[in-house]
Amino acid sequence: MALDFVATYKVLVLGDSNVGKTCIVHRYCDEKYYDTYISTIGIDFKQKLINLDGVPIKLQIWDTAGQERFRTLTTAYYRGAMGILLMYDVTNLESYNNLSYWLRNIQENASPDVVKVLAGNKCECSSTQRMVDKERGEKIAENFDMPFFEVSCKSNINIEDAFLSLARKIREQRERRGDNFDNDESKDKKSPGSNGLGTFSLGSLSGENRCTC
Repeated sequence: MALDFVATYKVLVLGDSNVGKTCIVHRYCDEKYYDTYISTIGIDFKQKLINLDGVPIKLQIWDTAGQERFRTLTTAYYRGAMGILLMYDVTNLESYNNLSYWLRNIQENASPDVVKVLAGNKCECSSTQRMVDKERGEKIAENFDMPFFEVSCKSNINIEDAFLSLARKIREQRERRGDNFDNDESKDKKSPGSNGLGTFSLGSLSGENRCTC
């Protein structure tokens, strides 16, 4: 017998390759952790029925399917997306610096109503492996009005909290603006730099001290 749910929320998981996007989807939906890296091929999504403060909601969670390696994500991929979990790897400075690219990509392709949560993965790492301090994640999250979590797919830290925070923000957005996420024809595009993307800098890229874990 099928379970009843009130609404379906389409969520995208974005970020550089090997930051843990596929891993976080499996950890949250299947409660499993895969220690080996498997590059996602083809469009892939999983669904999870959650209890959001007493209300049954279906989360449809889309992995970027490896396309981020080729920078080929298009407006069609973003269509209907209500929330985005944006990820970086705290042991990989380049993945943090590339958040500026992903924020600009979201601005150019997603609905202006889309809500975002920032997640810094692999927080279980040692101090010698960490390349991005927690304060840096908090700073960019504050600049772009995003909730921020340091998470660990390996140790199952803050995974559920990050997704529930995103779901609550989606619900709040729906209540404020109505259910208009699929109306791409009428959405207003933000002007370049209207949210600070034109001038905000994460600093120069650095290949030094990059962790291979």
